[in-house]
Amino acid sequence: MDTTASVQDYLAAIYDLAGSGKPVIGARLAKHLKISPPAVTEALQRLAQAGFVRVSRTKEVTLTKKGKGLAEVMARRHRLLERWLTDILGLDWTEAHEEAHRLEHALSPRVEDRLAAVLGMPTTCPHGNPIPGLARPSPTHPFPLDQAREGSTVVVERITEEAEADRRLLEHLWQNGVRPGMKLKVQQVAPWAGTITTASDGKMIVLGLAAAGKIWVYQPK
Repeated sequence: MDTTASVQDYLAAIYDLAGSGKPVIGARLAKHLKISPPAVTEALQRLAQAGFVRVSRTKEVTLTKKGKGLAEVMARRHRLLERWLTDILGLDWTEAHEEAHRLEHALSPRVEDRLAAVLGMPTTCPHGNPIPGLARPSPTHPFPLDQAREGSTVVVERITEEAEADRRLLEHLWQNGVRPGMKLKVQQVAPWAGTITTASDGKMIVLGLAAAGKIWVYQPK
């Protein structure tokens, strides 16, 4: 099985979803990639046969060493391209995410290394996700925003790749100025309404709890 763009997309998606701390199963993968569950099941069988992934008895999907190596290459290229598209070309991060996905398959190792150097060896993409192969950001002990307590103040660490796949959510966050490093005061957690209300500099930002679960935050020191 050669490493086609489709194979690269699957491995990158598994890598991205694993970063949320939740088990990766076919249903999540299908939703993330916007592909039918039967098609995902068939693809996972091929990936397992090729030695890229393992599928447990409980249907949890994990990357093998071979699969993780390729997934990290794709994640590195994607996140470097996002940084270049936002920092140098001035695109907003919704556009940058989509353009990076188009460009990442064509990037050579030479251009990839040069891009990292020109950008100053950044540690994260614009959304705060670590760039594999570069220095790791300082540990912050993050947790999903939907687990924050009412009345607490948290700092946005990263917008997960799972959230990035949701264009409307990404646009909502961009328009409300939700960025890594932003402080949020948790005003209300309302499971009965399925929402969490936060404030930053006097501006109210309301999110669904499902969306908030894709934003990782930490307690400021």
